[in-house]
Amino acid sequence: MDTIERYRGIICRVMTDLANFDRTNRGLTGRTVFDRDRDRYLVVTTGWDGLHRVDQILADFEIIDGKIWAQADNTNLGLVRELEEAGVPKSDIVLGFRHPDVRPLTEYAVA
Repeated sequence: MDTIERYRGIICRVMTDLANFDRTNRGLTGRTVFDRDRDRYLVVTTGWDGLHRVDQILADFEIIDGKIWAQADNTNLGLVRELEEAGVPKSDIVLGFRHPDVRPLTEYAVA
């Protein structure tokens, strides 16, 4: 299996686990949005929190030039660490949600 296919599988597993996380006690549902043709992967949360409508992106990952770009991680679960634990090297993970000037100060790829 080539690296990109392996990364797709890892991302889909991490995102599916996140979407399946039980939010029913809050009236929310997690949904995956996978565009495998463009290598864009999202988890959105929708539903009602009391009287307030919730429709938000929990996580947004892309594969760009062979690297996984974490464009958004609006969780406290450490999704990037889950990628590492699944075997993705830090050199293939870009923290896209960090400003480009800050990325060189992290232990991850800059682009």
